[in-house]
Amino acid sequence: MKHLRTQAVLASGVAALMLAGCGSVGGASAGAGGGAAGGSDGAAATMVTVVKVKGIPWFDRMEEGVLAYGERTGIDARAEGGDDVSPEKQIQIIQDLIAQKPDAITVVPNSPESLSAVLKQAQDQGIVVVAHEATGIENVDVDIEAFDNAVYGREIMENLAECMGGEGTYVQFVGGLTAKTHMEWVGAAYDLQQAEFPGMTRVETPIESTDNETAAYEKAKEILAKHPDIKGFQGSAGNDVPGIARAVEEAGLEDETCVMGTSIPSAASKYLATGSIDKIFFWDPALAGEAQLEIARILAEGGTIEEGTDLGIEGYESLTKLEGYDNVFLGNASIAADAETAAQYDF
Repeated sequence: MKHLRTQAVLASGVAALMLAGCGSVGGASAGAGGGAAGGSDGAAATMVTVVKVKGIPWFDRMEEGVLAYGERTGIDARAEGGDDVSPEKQIQIIQDLIAQKPDAITVVPNSPESLSAVLKQAQDQGIVVVAHEATGIENVDVDIEAFDNAVYGREIMENLAECMGGEGTYVQFVGGLTAKTHMEWVGAAYDLQQAEFPGMTRVETPIESTDNETAAYEKAKEILAKHPDIKGFQGSAGNDVPGIARAVEEAGLEDETCVMGTSIPSAASKYLATGSIDKIFFWDPALAGEAQLEIARILAEGGTIEEGTDLGIEGYESLTKLEGYDNVFLGNASIAADAETAAQYDF
């Protein structure tokens, strides 16, 4: 029997999509939402967000934020991405963008290490580069994280352990072993489990799903066959948890197995309703997309990002600098939701 704690969360207000003033940015009043200066001919600034993969709910939602930001500010903002999580496809997209000379490129890397060289090329051309989900990535002006990734990973493990009663076997899924934030989440969760929940055992090293729901489903079925007494699954990519839940539900194990991890309500709602997913953890990809672009705008206009900078976006009102890094800043945008609280969100 599962021991699941219901954790109330506050819904993100629709009004948060309207940007307020930006504080502590370069000592000047760089108001959030103001259009960045374009070229000498007065053309609107162009900013492109390169996502991990196009056509999945998480990055469809991020694209909504990108387009909304562009409409509000007058900046030519759009999202691009490959049809899978290949770092090579991201590299090619960025190389093509460099030739187009946008004012800024923001990127959610599949492999931060693989993109380092091409991002250096972008910077050498005077293009502002902002990253997301890429702590420690080289050759970017700023990396913006929605929260402290270690804290997020530990929170997932605390909830998974409570659901499992602190006992039994579990596995962890990631979109890819090169996905920086995914590995940070599962690493922090695993460290906490070993330290505080000795009755639990991880029976496999992190399993790659390539952020594909069908792949996650197939691999979850393999785990259920290999470890019939498995009690817990932690997912990291947005498609992991729905894919795992489908396998668990088909096996009729929704009451015996705890499934938690990163997803958005629209992708997880039907499985939350049946108990095949117990809780999801997330941040609003649309607001993360806007945060990346707002940072790019500030930098393109000669401003700076500092401790306490207010981007005027919910969850990013007072940025903190991540210890040990000069250019990594954290928001406070994490959300946890069970079946009841997930219904508060419309994405």
